[in-house]
Amino acid sequence: MSEGKGSPLQETTSKVADIQLGLQHDLDALKTQLSPRAVEDLKVKYLGRKGQVTALMETLKSLPKEEKPAAGKIINELRQKLEGELEIWRQKAEDHALEQSLTQHKLDISLPVQTTTGQGSLHPVTLMRRVLLAEFRRLGFTVYDGPEVDLDFYNFSALNFKDDHPARDMQDTFFIGERAKTILRTHTSNIQIHAMMVEQAPLRIVAPGRTYRCDSDLTHTPMFHQIEGFVVDEGIDMGDMKGVIDRFLKAVFGQDLATRLRPSFFPFVEPGAEFDLQCVACRGKGCRICKQTGWLELGGLGMIHPNVFEAVGYDSDRYTGFAFGFGIDRIAMLRYGLADLRQLFEGNQQFLGQFPIHP
Repeated sequence: MSEGKGSPLQETTSKVADIQLGLQHDLDALKTQLSPRAVEDLKVKYLGRKGQVTALMETLKSLPKEEKPAAGKIINELRQKLEGELEIWRQKAEDHALEQSLTQHKLDISLPVQTTTGQGSLHPVTLMRRVLLAEFRRLGFTVYDGPEVDLDFYNFSALNFKDDHPARDMQDTFFIGERAKTILRTHTSNIQIHAMMVEQAPLRIVAPGRTYRCDSDLTHTPMFHQIEGFVVDEGIDMGDMKGVIDRFLKAVFGQDLATRLRPSFFPFVEPGAEFDLQCVACRGKGCRICKQTGWLELGGLGMIHPNVFEAVGYDSDRYTGFAFGFGIDRIAMLRYGLADLRQLFEGNQQFLGQFPIHP
């Protein structure tokens, strides 16, 4: 390092301050020409694929190992702050555009309207999500959210996916742009990284959301709903993990159904497993739904890999933890007895009208 030059962490902090100053200048200018397009241009400038924050995140690779966690936290907090501010301005711009439209075009509010009968209902995925989150809250989990469009770092690299892992191929992942550093998240596990880079252990977090993969057939859709959960603390073991899975599955489907774990592999956990539920239709006797096995495969889980802890700056000698994930759509199909996954995405009013307003 040359004389008089600050440390890499100090340089990162200085760049963050420059970005914040630049944003404030742009927001001041935005007040005189407020529009949804202008706000979107700012979002691209700072958070887009070639944006300033994205470029700053790329510099993490060249930082010393001991400075990466602190720098990553600073950049992540900057990104969250910018996303929040730009979202506020986006709403202001839309309200401003609506107000202008209403003042320029007169509306005849005396025109008759067509009345409808019956009550509305919630989508089965929404109902299922509420049931699951209510149970996880009873178990002490905090609900966390994260970006659907994210950097490769959060979705793959920090989760111990190697550069040649098949999930990075175009057949599985929606990449944005030629350099493929920005993607549509393939799982809600990216929220695990965002949360751990901002929060300190102990953690007990559950994160539901939409996910995307290049996959479409009778049992898969390009967009689907997933829920990720993880616990980090001192002394966490496989028994804690099995207890949580058993508890929430029985709360959703009934106390008389058994659960089990089967060994499996996922890059971000070690050891890894898949968890099954005794078939809800035949109660383990064997039927068409469970393909005569008596069991239904629901999701994956395992003890968080030390490499993941290293990526976010956690001490793997002190902390252990487990993570699990599964599809909300799949759970909803089983809970409500649906035969075709596509029913959840067609928007058929007659179909949706069968479901209650509340869980």
